[in-house]
Amino acid sequence: MATHDLYQRPGFLLRRAHQISASIFERACTDLALTPAQYGVLRVMQDHPGIDQSSLARALAFDKVTVLRVIKGLEDRGFCQRAVSPDNRRQMAVRLTPEGAELLRQAQKPVRQAYETLLSPFDDAQREQFLGLLLLLNTQLNTEARASFVPMASGSDPA
Repeated sequence: MATHDLYQRPGFLLRRAHQISASIFERACTDLALTPAQYGVLRVMQDHPGIDQSSLARALAFDKVTVLRVIKGLEDRGFCQRAVSPDNRRQMAVRLTPEGAELLRQAQKPVRQAYETLLSPFDDAQREQFLGLLLLLNTQLNTEARASFVPMASGSDPA
């Protein structure tokens, strides 16, 4: 296989698109020192206060080690807190602190900016088609993933 062929493969293009997406997000949120993974964790905690760590991992398709690492970093910065779940003493429940809620409020504009920058190469119809195709790919091949994904209903507008 020629290198050019490699560059046309879906896996390569998806990985590169993820790199670009993460870079755009991190640049937009640099003043907040916020990563895409941290933002996702905070958003789920905001919509589901007291969620257990396992459910949080599934809601973002993270493995348990990754979600624990992200939570620990946010907890160290004072943006969330963990406590034994009142429903199951073997699980830890997580929730935003007021500082975490303020961080999310401050992140609204840069997150929206990152979203717009990422989709800026597309016109409105292309955006809809692109997002629809990504959703179709993720839905149809979900069972192929290493980490479980169990989407949760959201009480907030997507950013």
